[in-house]
Amino acid sequence: MNEQEMLTLKIAVCYKWVLDEADIVVDQENNALDVKRAKYKISEIDRNALTLGVDLKTNDGILLGLTVGPNVKNSVKDVLSRGADKAFFIESDELESSAAAKVLAAAIKKIGDIDLVICGEGSSDQYSQQVGPRIAALLDWNLVTYASDVKAEGNKLTAIRKLEDEVETIAVNVPAVLTVVSEINQPKVPGMKQILAARKKPSETVKIEELNMEKNALKTPVKVMDIGPAVMERRQIQLNKGDVSIPQAAEKLVGLLRKDKVI
Repeated sequence: MNEQEMLTLKIAVCYKWVLDEADIVVDQENNALDVKRAKYKISEIDRNALTLGVDLKTNDGILLGLTVGPNVKNSVKDVLSRGADKAFFIESDELESSAAAKVLAAAIKKIGDIDLVICGEGSSDQYSQQVGPRIAALLDWNLVTYASDVKAEGNKLTAIRKLEDEVETIAVNVPAVLTVVSEINQPKVPGMKQILAARKKPSETVKIEELNMEKNALKTPVKVMDIGPAVMERRQIQLNKGDVSIPQAAEKLVGLLRKDKVI
């Protein structure tokens, strides 16, 4: 492809359809998560990825939404109302990150002619931060992670990466995979006009059997045994009991913290 052709990007945003954590409650008696009333939503940072896709898409460009998982057909209306021109969804049981990445990479190949894949840095539920890098490795494409700002010019992307101790500016040619952080933009809530327009946009189901994947591609040595709430136990030690002075209480506190290797 020459530079002029690359001015029109075909972008695929990979998103995850997750349980809304605001609806999840903790069963205190059994110390378990109660998700019976929890609704699904597009993962938070994946909304940032969709917003970036809209910003990078030119008038002649194409923005696709792509997802795999359980109940994902219900995500189509939402992703189309957020700016995607078409949605592809793959109904499947919950997949471990490596298996999900294999399915998404195979779907990207099947769709064809995609220039840019955008993912959220991590999903709202597992936050494994693996899917984007794995897709790039499977496709053998350039990869940019932790992007906090992205600009496209010709066949080149310039991204600012927000790292722990520094900020890095990097340029890569497409095809490429980007993973973005939440600071990159502020996703907008779709209005009535966008919601109504979404009804007229196309969507397509893709079956895993159509992706020509290896027989054991979805098998993984990793198995999630259980997911539960974080438990915080309070020791409730009283340091100033009786005639203990403040200096004595402070000294006792420091001793306890050192004993527990907090300091």
